[in-house]
Amino acid sequence: MIKVVFLGLGPNNEPMFQKDLLNGHKILVTGGGTGLGRSMAQRFSELGAEVVICGRREDVLSQAAVEIQKVTGQKVTFVSCDVRDPEANEKMLDQIWTEAPLTGLVNNAAGNFISRTEDLSPRAIDSVLNIVLHGSAYVTVSCGRRWLKQGRRASVLSIVTTYAETGSAFVVPSAMAKAGVTAMTKSLAVEWGGRGIRLNAIAPGPFPTPGAWERLVPNEKVGKALVNRIPLKRVGEHIELANLASFLMSDFSGYINGDVITIDGGECLKGAGQFSFLGDFMSEADWAAMRPPNKSKT
Repeated sequence: MIKVVFLGLGPNNEPMFQKDLLNGHKILVTGGGTGLGRSMAQRFSELGAEVVICGRREDVLSQAAVEIQKVTGQKVTFVSCDVRDPEANEKMLDQIWTEAPLTGLVNNAAGNFISRTEDLSPRAIDSVLNIVLHGSAYVTVSCGRRWLKQGRRASVLSIVTTYAETGSAFVVPSAMAKAGVTAMTKSLAVEWGGRGIRLNAIAPGPFPTPGAWERLVPNEKVGKALVNRIPLKRVGEHIELANLASFLMSDFSGYINGDVITIDGGECLKGAGQFSFLGDFMSEADWAAMRPPNKSKT
């Protein structure tokens, strides 16, 4: 069972941000009906933003919009859209702009599964690349054209992954796609930054979400091994990522551009060190045996 903690409070049970942090912002969250997308959408709404969520399942989007709006009291709208379809994206953005332009975009829609790479069909590879890489590029460029034409300031945040930089076995299409989104983020941060559009990304470690977690963590043994890789010895809570995303979408992060911010409890750092795994296997006696002899004179 997946437990999602969503408190929105700091360590002393105090509000993390002022309540109007995102007042005046209108943010589109792709894949915003479930998982991390929904958690970010709710947090943006709590902080005063007008939120639009999109995805392929209208019933899921409708339910999420109603529930978020009930909690926050802010306007939440939804548009059924398959981000893999360029024409559908244009139609969605035309519909959104008819009422008021966006000030921000969160590229969150994704697909992933574990598999031996030699078992993947071209269709399986494309299913991930089309959602993550092509979908993110289509929506970002379509929004960018509108913002640039109208001379508007805006912010784009993409959800990538820590293995976008290192690569990872058994999730190769995801690694390829997220690496592409990271490259897009850094490239457009330079190309568009001087024209008022910032682009950044978040690289999360393990944040359990219903559905996706089951596809990536097939059994309890794998789940325990995954947590043991994390120096903090726990998975992330949705509010932790949602708060980071809120800051990056706010005006207070106006000098952050082209960055990829990691939030993984130190997991990728532990994996990068050749001997970092020793902490999971060495006893006190083992460490005592490894100590160099004390040659100092007393």
